[in-house]
Parts: sequence; structure tokens; C-alpha cells
Amino acid sequence: GKHRIVIPCLGHFKEEYEKVSKLYMNNKIRTTRYTLLNFLPRNLFEQFHRVANLYFLFLVVLNWVPLVEAFQKEITMLPLLGVLTIIAVKDGLEDYSRYKMDKQINNLVTKVYRR
Repeated sequence: GKHRIVIPCLGHFKEEYEKVSKLYMNNKIRTTRYTLLNFLPRNLFEQFHRVANLYFLFLVVLNWVPLVEAFQKEITMLPLLGVLTIIAVKDGLEDYSRYKMDKQINNLVTKVYRR
């Protein structure tokens, strides 16, 4: 069957512990959706799953066609950009508060039971 290797994190075992512990997952909690690198693309991807945002994007694209142009091109983009910006700021603030809570939980002191 399966077996488990337990190495104490003390004294002369410390070097071996650090080498073996890199092979396993840690037990940190992560409830955030975004990182700094994927915030913009992932947030836009999620926002364009909403039908209303797709509708406004369709109007913006349609307004770039000279035959159908109803308003100035820049004016048509303002409502969509406004909504996308407000929702992105809201999502970013919510994710940052989740990050702070995760950090607080992950840094809690725990007690270990020993016989």
C-alpha cells in the first residue's frame, strides 16, 4: 500500500526536511481569483460573458462601419469603457480584500498536539 515519510524539522534533519518539503503542496489558503499578471485579461474575459457588455461591444464595433455610423466613434465607446472600468475596480478591490484575509488566516499561529 501507500507509505508516508515523516521527517522532523529539527537539528541535523533540517537540510533533509527542506529538500523533501519542496516536493509537496503547502496548505496555504488562496481564495483570490486574480494575480497581478492575469487581472486584466481574466477580468475582461469574465465581463464579456455578460450579455449587456457584449451588446455594447457590438454597438461599438457596428459604429466603426462608415455606412452605419450613427455617432462619433469615441462617444459610442464611453458607456462600455465606463462600465468595464467600474466593474474592474470593484472586482480588484474585492479580490484585494480576499487576499488580505487569506494572508491573515495563513499567518495564524497554530498548536500542534504531541503525546
